[in-house]
Order: sequence, then C-alpha cells, then structure tokens
Amino acid sequence: MKHLIPLASLIILLACAKPIPEEQISSPNIILFMVDDMGWQDTSVPFWNQVTEFNKRYHTLNMERLALEGMKFTQAYATAVCSPTRVSLLTGMNAARHRVTNWTLQPDQLKPMETNHDVFEFPMWNVNGISPDSSLPHSVYASPLPMVLRSHGYATIHVGKAHFGAIDTPGANPLNLGFDVNIAGHAAGAPKSYYGTENFGNTPEFEGTPWPVPGLEEYHGEDIYLTDALTNEALEALEHVDKPFFLYMSYYAVHTPIMANHKYFNKYLETGLDSIEARYATMIETMDNSVGRFLDYLQQRQLDSNTVILFMSDNGGLSAIARGGEPHTHNRPLSSGKGSIYEGGIREPMLVKWPGVVEPGSQSNNYLIIEDFYPTILEIAGIQNFLPVQIIDGISFLPVLQGKSPSNPSRPLFWHFPNEWGPTGPGIGAYSAVRLDGWKLIYYHHDGSYELFNIDNDISEAVNLSTDEPEKREELAVILSNYLVSVDAQMPTYLESGAPVPYPQ
Repeated sequence: MKHLIPLASLIILLACAKPIPEEQISSPNIILFMVDDMGWQDTSVPFWNQVTEFNKRYHTLNMERLALEGMKFTQAYATAVCSPTRVSLLTGMNAARHRVTNWTLQPDQLKPMETNHDVFEFPMWNVNGISPDSSLPHSVYASPLPMVLRSHGYATIHVGKAHFGAIDTPGANPLNLGFDVNIAGHAAGAPKSYYGTENFGNTPEFEGTPWPVPGLEEYHGEDIYLTDALTNEALEALEHVDKPFFLYMSYYAVHTPIMANHKYFNKYLETGLDSIEARYATMIETMDNSVGRFLDYLQQRQLDSNTVILFMSDNGGLSAIARGGEPHTHNRPLSSGKGSIYEGGIREPMLVKWPGVVEPGSQSNNYLIIEDFYPTILEIAGIQNFLPVQIIDGISFLPVLQGKSPSNPSRPLFWHFPNEWGPTGPGIGAYSAVRLDGWKLIYYHHDGSYELFNIDNDISEAVNLSTDEPEKREELAVILSNYLVSVDAQMPTYLESGAPVPYPQ
C-alpha cells in the first residue's frame, strides 16, 4: 500500500485553515459505506411505512443490525447518476454548481450520446471531474473532504470505486484528493469482472480498456468475489492505522455487470427469481455480509463505541436496462430508477450509527441530500474554522443525529441534469427539479413541460398536479429558476433554433 501526499494536494492544504489542536476536538473514527446503484428497496430494511415484496426478497441482516443500532433515514437523496453524487460528497456542492452533472470517464469529451443527440447541443460540463489543480479545464476545483480530514489529523483510506475524475486527470487518483491509501480506485465506474478467477478483468483481451480493476493482483486466479477482496484489503489497512481514521468503503457492487456470488445463488433461484434477479440478489447479500465483517471487526477491536458509521447509495436502483423482469419497476412503490428524476432514481437507503449520540432504532423522515454529508462529517470530526475554496451548498444534519430538529427543515433541494444519460424511461432525460416540503416540481428541458407531485401523498408520483395546482407550480418554478440563475447553471441549446433552453418560468 502506498502512503503518499502528491504535490498537487499542497494547493488545497494551503487553502485550509490550520488544524485545531487534537486535544480541543472530538475525533471519532468514521466509516462511510457507499454502495453503487443500490435502490431504496434493495434491502430487507423497510424505508417505507410498510414491508414490501422487495424487502422480503433481499437478505440484508447487517443493514437490519445497523437500523436497530442507529437511525434510519427514509428520505435521503442523491443524484440520479454516480459521478455527480460522488463529487457532491467530496465538495459539499450541488451538481448545478460543480457542473460534474454526468458520469465521468474520457477527458475533455462529452458523451457520444450527447454529441449525437437529435434535439440538443449539450454544454461542455465538467467532464474531467474534481481536481486539486485550479488550472485544469473542464473540472471543479475544490477542497476535497478527505483532504480536509487529513489536514486535521485523520488517516484517510479509500477502498473500491472512485469515479471522481476522467482518465489521466488528477482527480482519477484518490491519492490526489486527500486519501493516504487508495485500494482499487481509478477513473472507471464499473468493474470488468467481479471474479478473482477472471483477474477482475485484467486479462489480455481487455488490456488498454478502462474497466479492469487495478491493484488486486494478489487475488488474481483465486476463487474470490470482488466485494470480499476489497473487504479483506480494507480490514488489513485498518490494522496499520494508529490515529482516528476516515474509511470510504465504496463498493463497486451492485453496479453492472450483474454477476452472481455462487455461495448465495441457488437459494435465490429456489425462491422463484429469474436468473438475473437471483444474481443481483447475491450481489446485495455479499455487500451486506461485508458490512457485517466491519461491524464485527470494530467490536473485536473495541472500536465500535468511538466509530461513526454512515451507509448510503450513490443513485437509485438500476431498472431501465440489464435487469430481469419489467423495466422501471424494481424500486416500487417508487417510480422508475437510476437516471430518472423520479423518486426511484434519486431516493436512497441511508443509515447512521453513532453510539452515545444516535438513538438506537430511531428514524428520521426529514429529507436531506448528498452534499449535506460534507459539512456533517466535518462537524462529526470536530473540525471548525476551516476555509474551503468552494462554496458549500450542503447543510449539516448533525442536529438530526442528536435527536434535535434540523437546522433548516423547509429548505429546498435541487437537482440539475443538462445532459443525456443514454437509456430511456419515465423521468429520464435532461431536467431540473426542486423539492420543497412535500412538493416536488420537475422541469423537462426538451419541451419546457412541468410535472408537480405531492410526494407526501403520492410517493409513486402517479398524479401530475401541475394543472390543478398552478400557484404551487409557479411558486416552485420561481424558486428553481432563481437557484439556477444564482449558480449560473448550464443549460442545453436547441439544435433547431440555436437558442438555449430557458430557465423555468
């Protein structure tokens, strides 16, 4: 393992205020589990007001354990695709502001589905992702969360999927973003293979492609699942830490390719699931088993009482493509899935355990969004009086963890996607949206249309109230437009007229 501080990191370190002396701050260990493409319903933990058939399908005993020992958040939000969420996590910025609005990979290039679109010319968003170098074009310059933590005495460990920056840019390497250790993280957002017997994709036919998982050569040829190998490496890394640590355990699972862990496959087939869904269920259970190994490790090392655990997903569950059964149904009662602005694309399973602070078995129905993790984690770490180079949009949910009312319970949440994802389906396309209290307004860029839902009464977003509630629609449209103007949000341009898509009106 490499313990390096790249020279580029010094740029950010100089932007942060001097760390508070250790004796003046509380410094619990922090583990953030980030699961890739895990839907709100991909668990035996019910995040709704009733147990569903999906909750009965999956076996996530360790998520159940976390829910019993911590707090369950029923309305936690991310963005609809992965890189925007991950950059918001590391920067505390909303995607409309940081402009990494789609998933990153190739440097300085829009996606093929964006350059070949039949309606829009898409803006040159920050395709290079996050960067510690302010001179890198098409990237967002920020003080990354792990760098701030490290400058205040934390050991910082990255394990698994990174997907923070494009190939060969500084942000592609987590070591450039404040992590002391990087295990298997690089530019790509998916593995070529989950199997050690297939070298996790590191075979001659895939040489030169971005998908093989790096850095796990000792497992090549072994009968081991990628999630288990990453867990082994993470636990080994913790054995070498002698100060408070921040572990970002970022699973490649449950992203495609949907590949079975054969230890669990037959039991899901025997329940009547088709082979694709049975494979998917094994990926969920393998991830959950990994979480349990960390919980056991903390107990065995007597670290559990001083360790905060956060569990989150980066976007809604995949449903438009690659799944068994009917598309757009895998997150019900939520509509649609990954890539969609509907609840199935952005609402996530979230759990927090913090012994002595979070009440065991508690639940919060307050909504929050991914950029809130940045200020919250820094508050948990006791870090104050630091000066990031970026504007922070997130609001700490520490008061909620402490059993208090949120500091701003009626603030609006915003989503902005002036892009093309690829697959089609309900709520998928270029859009902007706002949620305020129980109301959610969606503005579609292709035709300027609106959808208005009362999420409290209509979690499935089945009834569009934009015509029946014109005053509420106009109120939210003004709030959404004012925010997009305030952050100078990018908008697509119509090919036919050459005019930019107007902000909501």
